[in-house]
Amino acid sequence: MALFSDLLNLLFPPVCTVCKKRLIRGEKYICLSCLSDLPETDFHLLKDNKIEELFAGRFNFCRIASFAYFVKGGSVQTLIHELKYNNNPDLGCYLGELCGSKLQGSTFLNDIDYLVPVPLHPNRMKLRGYNQAEKIAEGIATQTGISVCSGNLKRVVDNTSQTKQSKFDRIVNTEGIFEAENPHLFSGKHLLLIDDVLTTGATSESCVKALIEANEDIKVSIYTFGVVLG
Repeated sequence: MALFSDLLNLLFPPVCTVCKKRLIRGEKYICLSCLSDLPETDFHLLKDNKIEELFAGRFNFCRIASFAYFVKGGSVQTLIHELKYNNNPDLGCYLGELCGSKLQGSTFLNDIDYLVPVPLHPNRMKLRGYNQAEKIAEGIATQTGISVCSGNLKRVVDNTSQTKQSKFDRIVNTEGIFEAENPHLFSGKHLLLIDDVLTTGATSESCVKALIEANEDIKVSIYTFGVVLG
């Protein structure tokens, strides 16, 4: 098997998702140079960080953090585009492992009971074949030991893409599109909502409201791989 793998790599050498240079032994998806250059935020270490200040008073949450800054044309945008549109679910697990390694042992994970990926509508799930947020959650789970709970929070409206929408339109576009199928499953739990990127927060807000409206005895924190600020 190792010989076959080496032959495959010789014929079709794996390249870095970001810079497209050939990966060397020990590198996976991202070369060490691009990995070290990822614009990490360390917001999980900072209570009342920039994201939390931005969303304070808008909806109920305990903590919010993201692994790295999303900058147009930057490495994080490249990684998320590859994950979402180029049929690369394993990359999502790897990005989740990066997140999980960073979060492991931090107070950000205090009393978290479940990792809950932001769900896709069944129509979009059928087209893509996987939920990128769930793949990130699975990667985080391997590093932290916290269980992933998917399927209870559901997307019940197949809303249009938000990529080019304004902040106001995104908020309107996400109103009432999620619901908790079995609210009692999350009763008394602290959930960590997982997504690929945080932009206006409209999707996260809609998820949190759906969860808390279904059962007030729920606490929710949010973690994403990327965040758009400024």
